[in-house]
Amino acid sequence: MNRQIRRLGIGMLVLYAALFVQLNVIQVLRAETYNDHPENTRAVIRDFSRPRGQILAADGTVLARSVPIDSPFKLQREYPEGELFAHVTGYFSLNAGTDGVERTYNDALAGRTGERIEDIGELLLGEPRTGDVSLTIPTDVQRVARDALGGKRGSVVALDPRDGAVLALWSFPSYDPTVLSNVDIEAAQEARDRILADEANPLLARTYRETFFPGSTFKVVTAAAGLASGSVTTTSPVYPTSNAYVPPLTSQPIRNFGGGTCGGALPDILRVSCNTAFAQMGVDLGAETLVTKAEDFGFNDAPPIDLPAPAVSPIDDVASFQQNTPVLAMTAIGQNAVRSTPLQMALVAAGVANGGDVMVPHVMREVRDNEGRVVETWEPRSWKRAIRPDVAATLTDAMRGVVEEGTATRLAVPGVPTAGKTGTAQLGNGLSHAWIVGFAPADAPRVAVAVIVEAQPGASEQTGGQVAAPIAQAVLSAALAANPE
Repeated sequence: MNRQIRRLGIGMLVLYAALFVQLNVIQVLRAETYNDHPENTRAVIRDFSRPRGQILAADGTVLARSVPIDSPFKLQREYPEGELFAHVTGYFSLNAGTDGVERTYNDALAGRTGERIEDIGELLLGEPRTGDVSLTIPTDVQRVARDALGGKRGSVVALDPRDGAVLALWSFPSYDPTVLSNVDIEAAQEARDRILADEANPLLARTYRETFFPGSTFKVVTAAAGLASGSVTTTSPVYPTSNAYVPPLTSQPIRNFGGGTCGGALPDILRVSCNTAFAQMGVDLGAETLVTKAEDFGFNDAPPIDLPAPAVSPIDDVASFQQNTPVLAMTAIGQNAVRSTPLQMALVAAGVANGGDVMVPHVMREVRDNEGRVVETWEPRSWKRAIRPDVAATLTDAMRGVVEEGTATRLAVPGVPTAGKTGTAQLGNGLSHAWIVGFAPADAPRVAVAVIVEAQPGASEQTGGQVAAPIAQAVLSAALAANPE
C-alpha cells in the first residue's frame, strides 16, 4: 500500500511539475506571442469600455478618438479622417482586434505608462488614465499623397532621411476604420466581411506589407555596390554601347526598353537607366557583392518601423546565384530574384540622402498623458550603415543627373535641386509597375520619397517618369513646405 501511495505521489508531483512548466511557458515565454496575435481580443475587450487617448497627426488633426454612445460599452472608437490614415492608425475592434498605431501603442493610449510613481498610484486607485499619441505625418502631406495617386492602385511613402520620421504613408485602396470599430458586433462583422470580400484587398497596407519587383529603382543599389567595391567610378568602366547583353551561361539577351541602344560610364547609364550596362555590372560585381550591399540597405530584414508586421524585402542568397548568372544579371536591374516594399525603396533613397546612414523609420513623435505631460518622445537612431559618405555623395550627383536631363525630369521640384531614379518593373503581360524614388533638396536632403503605381499599360522605362514622377514631385513639394528646416 505504501508503495502504491508513493507511486501516486510521485505521479502527482510529475503532473504538477509538468503543469507548472507549461503555465510558465504560456504565461512567460510565449506571453508576448499570444498577446500580439491578431485574433487575441482579450486586451481589446479589457480596454473597450475604458477611456482611451487620441491619435493625432503632426499638425494636431484628430485621427482617432473615443466618443460616448448609448450602449453597455459606453464608448466607441471613431476615425474622423476616414480612409486617409487607415493604414497608419489601424482600428480598435471587438471582433477583429487591433492594428496599426492602435496596436503598437495600445498601452500608451490606454494610459498604462507606469513611468512615474504617481502614475502607478493612480493606476492602483483605479482612476482612468489615457495617453495621446502624436504622429510624425502632417495631414496636408498625407492628403496630397492620396490626391496625387488618385484612383490608381499603388503606394506613396515619404520620410525625413535625417531621423526616419514618416511624412506620408498612403496606399490605395484603403478603408474606413470606424465601421470595423463599431460596438455592434454584428454590424462590425458585416462591414469586415464586405471589406475582406473586396478583391482589391483594401485592408492591406501595401506601403509596408506588400512586396513588388522594384525594377530600375534597384539600380541605385547596384550602383552603390559598384562604387563601394571600388570597381566602378564615375569614369570607368565605360560600358559598351549596345542594345543587348548576353550573360554567361545563357544565349538569351537582356535588352533595353524599346530596343534602345546605350552605354557609357556610371552617370550616363544611370541617367538613361541602361539595362544592358547594369546587367553587366551585376555580373561583373558578383553575387556576394550585390547581395551584401542590398542587405546593407535593409533587404532580407524586416524594417523596424513602429507598425505591426512589416514585410521583409527579399533578395536571394548568394548560393542561389551560383552558376546562375542570367538570374544575377536580371536581379541587378530589379527583376527576377529581388522584391521590395515601397517603404524599403524609400529607405534606400533616404540612406543615400543621409550620407549612407539608414535611420529607423517611425510614425510616433511623442506620447502625452491626459494631463499633457510628455511621457515618451521618439529618439532617432540608425538602423543600417549602407554606404560611405563619399559613395553617397557620388551617387547623389548621378541621381541629380537623372532628374536634370534623364528619365526623371518630372520629379524636379521648382527651384530645388532634386535627385531621383525611375523604375519600370515588367510583369510579362503588357503591364508594368511604375516606380520612382528620390529626395530633395539634393544638397541638404529633408525629404525622401518612393512611389509605385501598379500594373500600368506598357513597359517603357519612361513609364516611371511619366506616371510615378508627378505624384512624387507633388509629395516632395508638400513635405518640404511642411518640413521647412
